[in-house]
Amino acid sequence: MTRSERLVETPSQTVGPYLHIGLTWDDGNLVVPRGTPGAVRIIGTLFDGQGSRVPDGLIETWQADPSGRFAHEDDPRGAATTTEPPGFTGFARASTVNDGRFEILTVKPGPVPAEDGRMQAPCLDVSVFARGMLSRSITRIYFPDEDAANAADPVLSAADPDRRHTLIAVPEDGELRFDIHLQGEHETVFFAL
Repeated sequence: MTRSERLVETPSQTVGPYLHIGLTWDDGNLVVPRGTPGAVRIIGTLFDGQGSRVPDGLIETWQADPSGRFAHEDDPRGAATTTEPPGFTGFARASTVNDGRFEILTVKPGPVPAEDGRMQAPCLDVSVFARGMLSRSITRIYFPDEDAANAADPVLSAADPDRRHTLIAVPEDGELRFDIHLQGEHETVFFAL
């Protein structure tokens, strides 16, 4: 028997329910510090395929700053050397609480170029982790006050027209609501990367 015949793949494991051990921190849901002028609070609830709230999920967001730049070498224009506003991180990690709720405090990002050079509408890239999932699910949060930019966005316009609304946050009492449905009748659009 050769060495390769003895080795087998390790079985896959789900990403939960132990997400909260070492992966979260107290202010992980803050892309900007509290009190930042122009800050936007995004609230939502994570639902499973049966419509039940997921109390032990994890939501991560990654975004450009308000000028549309990333402080990262993968920015197609080169890494931004400074970002505004002060304290902006571009990243958030929010755990869902007992009733599946999460919240992110951020600022609206600027548009960024797509690979083909067209501009993308302001959005947050979102990764969802939860029990029973073998890997993360990836989606986006678009802003409701960007009708023209959303209509021209190459990613959003590629989604089924009857389901695009699942990617656009909804204004609610001075905040933005973005519920995530992992499966089922109201399933959020997810992307294969």
